[in-house]
Amino acid sequence: MNTVDLNADLGEGFGSWAMGDDNALLDVVTSANVACGFHAGDPSIMRAVCRRAADRDVAIGAHVGYADKPGFGRRFIDIEPAALRDEVIYQIAALDAFARIAGSEVRYVKPHGALYNTIGHHEEQAAAVVGAIADYDRTLPVLGLPGATWLRLAEEAGLTVVHEAFADRAYTPEGTLVSRRLPGSVLHDGSEIARRCVAMATGAPIADVEGGELKLQPGSICVHGDTPGAVQIAQQVRQSLWDAGVELTPFAA
Repeated sequence: MNTVDLNADLGEGFGSWAMGDDNALLDVVTSANVACGFHAGDPSIMRAVCRRAADRDVAIGAHVGYADKPGFGRRFIDIEPAALRDEVIYQIAALDAFARIAGSEVRYVKPHGALYNTIGHHEEQAAAVVGAIADYDRTLPVLGLPGATWLRLAEEAGLTVVHEAFADRAYTPEGTLVSRRLPGSVLHDGSEIARRCVAMATGAPIADVEGGELKLQPGSICVHGDTPGAVQIAQQVRQSLWDAGVELTPFAA
């Protein structure tokens, strides 16, 4: 039987301001990338999401990012590598505390936004993030896009690397994401997204942005929670995977 994990970014509100429907998505996904208070989230939100994830046996992942709430962590910060290393450790540890209070623990790490993109090619920041994870707990798997610099460094450091794909993003023929600045970079048709996810999970090719065939074999598929109709699309993806005989299970149990 084919198996795959579904992950989503959760806990990205702040105070009384909410982002997405965390509760509904926790009934869909098998792994929760929980904001750690730097790009979004706050201690009370972190605690609440960890409790709800633990109640549903959803794996908790540290969604670490730049300290940039006004920019939602989507802007590059030219931070000293040593400082970035410490900030990543700080975020993992903070979330891990709330996860343990909930009877679980942080089980993997997935960077957010601009940090995720930057360490795909920036050697110094990539090394800082990998070093932080290795310092904190080198048994933690890391989740990211195939070909990313930080995943190469993670493998070299002996960390477990898990590749992910994005349910609602268009891909280039080279297997990279089409820039959000370009039209058609984000898909909105739930049926099309669900079909693509089934293909990814079963080893079949999907269409790239130029109409060619592209085969992705992710250990986890990311469903976004902050786009229009996100919960309904995620539910459609889950049901389609189930109907296709794909078992949904956390990659970091």
